[in-house]
Amino acid sequence: LAEKLISEGHSVTALDNLSTGSSANLNSLKGSSDFKLVEASMLDKSIVDQLVADSDGVIHLGAALGVQRILERPYESFIANTQGTENLIIAAAESKKKIFIASTSEIYGKNPEQPLNEESDRVIGSPKLLRWAYSEAKAIDESLAQMFAQSHGLSYVVGRFFNTVGPRQSGMYGMVLPRFVSAALKGEALEVHGDGLQTRTFCHVLDSIDAVVRLFLSSQAIGEAFNIGGEGEISIKDLAQKVIDITGSKSEIKYISYQSAYPQGFDEMMRRVPDTSKLRSYTGWSPKRNLDEIINDIQLSLKS
Repeated sequence: LAEKLISEGHSVTALDNLSTGSSANLNSLKGSSDFKLVEASMLDKSIVDQLVADSDGVIHLGAALGVQRILERPYESFIANTQGTENLIIAAAESKKKIFIASTSEIYGKNPEQPLNEESDRVIGSPKLLRWAYSEAKAIDESLAQMFAQSHGLSYVVGRFFNTVGPRQSGMYGMVLPRFVSAALKGEALEVHGDGLQTRTFCHVLDSIDAVVRLFLSSQAIGEAFNIGGEGEISIKDLAQKVIDITGSKSEIKYISYQSAYPQGFDEMMRRVPDTSKLRSYTGWSPKRNLDEIINDIQLSLKS
């Protein structure tokens, strides 16, 4: 996102505590007079207030995410995803700054009616399953934005991401594609959870970022939520085989139970397919990169 905005003539200040990322991901921006990294937490309200006041607008992507992380550190993740976003929304409302808020396909839970559009019902599992705490947190974030739009005239737009993937993504917290590609390149077994028949669609990070910028700059999109996701539904079992084929790996596919893969509190969604017709009609956006290109880009990134 920073690279794209700077290439289009903007300057960027990034706020990140690097808890799930790496400063090495910013190597291409080091030395740029148009980029500044503030290494701090979005939970520090005084820093957030100052940075938002000094900006022309806010694109809020900060979150604790990844199924593995949510289950291992549920309370810390919930506070980051609610209080952190609350800090940004309040600061944006008080400074009269437009804000893009990153939400998630997790909002829809396990609604069986696919593809999912922005008006689809939320079908959430039992609160005893901590798997759903992330979905609940993001739903609170979206509600907060609507509240501050009504009370303070907040100018906002929400993007609900479906499996954004690409170079520099970590597989540390359960992200499936970097995990698969990394294993394939090392000749290790690709671990598929369950029977592998669960399906997903994947969107290249560059296509997702294109959608973010289009939505942020659109006056028509204000106050609306939009699905951001790719095309081409594929089962995780077939995805593993595709990764092996594209990388030329001799790796095998290993099936492991959800109980072995995740801490207690996990629940699965068998399908997650986005309807992106609203995004397309508002902005003219469409994804430009297919799954083969995504896998190749991840492979090149890991090799380098």
